[in-house]
Order: sequence, then structure tokens, then C-alpha cells
Amino acid sequence: MVVPLKVGLAGLGTVGASVARLLGEQRELLALRCGRPIDLVAVSARSRRKERGIDLSGLRWVADPVRLATDPEIDVFVELMGGEGDPAHAAVAAALKAGRSVVTANKALLARHGVELAAAAEKNGVALNFEAAVGGAIPIVKTLREGLAGNAVTRVYGILNGTCNYMLTRMEREKLSFDACLKDAQRLGYAEADPSFDIEGHDTAQKLAILASLTFGTRVDPSAIYVEGITSITTADLEAADELGYRIKLLGVAVRTDEGIEQRVHPTMVPKDSAIAQVMGVTNAVTIDAEGIAPITLVGPGAGGMATASAVVSDIADIARGVRAAPFGRPQSKLTVSRKAPMQRHEGGYYIRLIAVDKPGTFAAIAHRLAEQHISIESIVQRHRSPQGGDDPRQPPPVPVILITYATTEDAVRKALAAVKRDRVISGEPQLIRIEKN
Repeated sequence: MVVPLKVGLAGLGTVGASVARLLGEQRELLALRCGRPIDLVAVSARSRRKERGIDLSGLRWVADPVRLATDPEIDVFVELMGGEGDPAHAAVAAALKAGRSVVTANKALLARHGVELAAAAEKNGVALNFEAAVGGAIPIVKTLREGLAGNAVTRVYGILNGTCNYMLTRMEREKLSFDACLKDAQRLGYAEADPSFDIEGHDTAQKLAILASLTFGTRVDPSAIYVEGITSITTADLEAADELGYRIKLLGVAVRTDEGIEQRVHPTMVPKDSAIAQVMGVTNAVTIDAEGIAPITLVGPGAGGMATASAVVSDIADIARGVRAAPFGRPQSKLTVSRKAPMQRHEGGYYIRLIAVDKPGTFAAIAHRLAEQHISIESIVQRHRSPQGGDDPRQPPPVPVILITYATTEDAVRKALAAVKRDRVISGEPQLIRIEKN
């Protein structure tokens, strides 16, 4: 008789309830695919009485998730409570110490304690699986850790936050201002009441830290990532990008450079004919550049109950099959420390939007400052005059000017723009958006 894999589940929110439903509905199929049944035998949640739309009557309830994590009657502990601290951290650490494999969708927990938990999993010979922590239903963790084990990856980048992608999509298509779009996203449930974690790029940074570790063998460390959100993006930027053949996306990018591994999150212009530019709404996507093969782009739902649950159940199925890999693709003792790469060293093309003062010598001054830093211009677009006047009411209204540069360094661009400001030939702050080529 084949012994079932017994699962304990902590957290019965949208994802947890979907996991319980999926394990029940697909029990026969999972048994065929894994060679053994998978049985959910015990659960833990804050409220036992809450209606979740699933039958939990045959399951044991355990009030304390840490106690469930060490329950001798389970083989796998599934953590879906969320949060970087306790009880999630205490429960996962306890499960690994007790020799239980763990499946989690908790990106915050991994971003904060990933190396420590990986060490515990390796020490005790158990699995720590977290496919659902990045990209929802997209199998990006398995692709990087196992599917491309024989390929040297040079760059991984993607749309990792559905809220930001949804907002940028609507702002572009409907000409909505950032504030109006955010309010509507909150009303529809796509953005939190406090949306700062999403729109300021921190959610993407946590996910990128995990991807960078899997790709380049770095220790998971969100503090090593340059982070910039989408709050400065305007409809003027989106319209200009469209005219120039680009689309603006909030990307998380990890790339191997001569100075080391560069990790950054920021609004990015991508060519409209690229695969990543076609990804709209709340959908996520990740592109992998690896030696020996053409770029691979994985696209799919990045959040939602069933999408995330499918990734969780896939991780459980791997454990049932006896598949176990080092959590971050190599022994945690071999993971390297990745220091925050100075953005001044970043090299690439740039979109620059300036509000130029309409007076003789303005364009010559701007061109001179760019030339001083050896910055070559690919294109210049002069927009319609701004309806607002400049600082001096006697002067004509300022003129929006858009510049696209050839590849240069961030340091050079910053120095040139600082000099342009000192020359008092522009009004307000320049807008700067990096360009990511295919």
C-alpha cells in the first residue's frame, strides 16, 4: 500500500482556502501524477467559524500554527499566513527543525529570513519550496532553479507587481492621471488602502531579491536593490513613450555586470515590440536571458486565490514525488553577499523630459552640458508649450522637450542635468526614465 503524503496547512485566507479546495478536487489526478495520494489532514487559522466556501469538517484543527508545524502526524507544513515575523517565521523554522518539509507563498518571510531557513532545510534534509512567492502561477522558481540548471543566465527582469502594471496600463489607455487611477484601483480592490508598498516598488524588490538569489547565487537581500516606484509617472511620459515606440513598465531587473550583480527596481521604457511590453493589466511576466538560448518570457497571473494555490500545490506535488533541490539552487553556504550597486555605474539609454525656458541659448546650453558628459542624443522631440508660465510672468510659457540618449552612464546623466539646472534654462525637476533594450 502506498503511504499518502500528509499535509498540515496554516492560513485559510483566499489562497489557503483555494489550496484546500484544489487538493480535494484534484486528489485522484495528483495521486496519478505523484505516485502517491496527498491528504490534507490538519489546518490552523485564526477563526474556526468563518465561512470559507469549503468543507473542512474532516480535518483536525490546531489553534497554534507552531504546534501544527511540529505535529508528528504531518509530513509537509504549508505556511500561508503571511508576514516576515511570527507566527509565520516561528512556525516555518520549527517545521524545518522538526524534519518537516515546508511550502510557503510568503515573499516577505523569504526576503527577510530566506538564507537562515534554507540553511535549516539543508541541515535537516527537507525541502523548502516557494514557487508561489514570486509571480503567482508563473513557474519561474522551477525554471531558474531546475529548468535552466545547465545555462548561465546573464539577466532576469520582469513585471512582478500587478497593481503597478494595472495602473500603468489604465493610465496609458485611458489618459488617467496617477491620482485618479490609484483611487479607482483602490475602489476595485487592485490596490490596498495604503498602496505605498506596491507603488513605491518594495513589493517588486522583495520578489527580485529572491529571483536574483536563484539566478546568480546571491544572498537574499532586498536592501541590496536600488528601488524607485511609479509615483512620478505622468500621462505626458506615457504619451511620449508611445510616440517614440516604447511602453513604460515597473520592472525588477537583476543583471550580471563587470562590477558584479546589479539589482534595481524602477519605471522602465521597453520597446513596444518586446514580449514584456505586451503584458497588460494585473498580469505578471518574467524574461530570462541565458547563454546559448533565445530569451524566454513567462507570462501569467501574478496573484489571486487559485493562481497562487496552483503554485503551492505544485510545490507539494514535488515533495510527494521525492523531488528536492537546494532552496536557492545551490548550498546556502555558497551564496555570495551582493552589495548595493551604485546606480551611477548603470549603463544604458535614457528618456529625459525637460521643461525648457523659452529664451535664446536654452537649447545650446542643454546640448553643451550633455556634450560635456559625452552623452549622445538619439532623438529630440519638442512638445506643445506648457499652459503654465515659468517663474517669471514676463517670460513666454516654457516648452516641454524630450530627449532620448544613446547608451551612457547614470552618473553622466545626473551630472549633466545638475549643470542644466544650475544654468536656469529649465523649470522644475527633470523627469528621467531608464530604457531597457531587448
